Amino acid sequence: MNGIEKITARIQADAQRDADAVTAEAAARCKEMRLEYDQKAQDAYWLLVRAGVKDCEERVKRLGSAAALEAKKSILGLKQEMVAEVFDRAVELLLELPKKEYVDLLAGIAAKAAGNGFEELVFNSKDQRAVGEMVAKAANELLKERGNYGKLTVSELTRDIKGGVIVKQGDIETNCSIEAMVGQYKSELSASVATALFDN
Repeated sequence: MNGIEKITARIQADAQRDADAVTAEAAARCKEMRLEYDQKAQDAYWLLVRAGVKDCEERVKRLGSAAALEAKKSILGLKQEMVAEVFDRAVELLLELPKKEYVDLLAGIAAKAAGNGFEELVFNSKDQRAVGEMVAKAANELLKERGNYGKLTVSELTRDIKGGVIVKQGDIETNCSIEAMVGQYKSELSASVATALFDN
């Protein structure tokens, strides 16, 4: 080997050593970066997982709240229906009273609603035939006992009411139908009825 070859071989060996060192340093740096980015990826992954879990929990909570609200609404609606049924049943029971009690009830209502004692009593067609005259007579007696005129008469008109009476003075009518009378107490007594039905 001559001098040039020795120098060339030495330069080549130095270059190879430098290249190996650079390669080793680059490999170490790449390994370091890979570990760093793997850790960042893991952190990002778990951050997304935690955010997803939290989002799911919030959705479940919202759905649970919405379901609970719907259940409360359904229960409230059912309770309101049951309270309404109680008042409907009250109307039916009043209409099913024995004849004498029914006449006395309507006579008391008519006498109370009468102004001057000369009004007409309007019934549904069934009550007009069955109890109209009896109610007018009993109501007139009540009015006379109170020192009023007792000149109530049964009207030829009829109304589409379940039962009860409408006291008519000219164009002015006082609705004393059974359903109207029960309806007047509905708002006042609904809370008490609900308490009786649902509080154990």
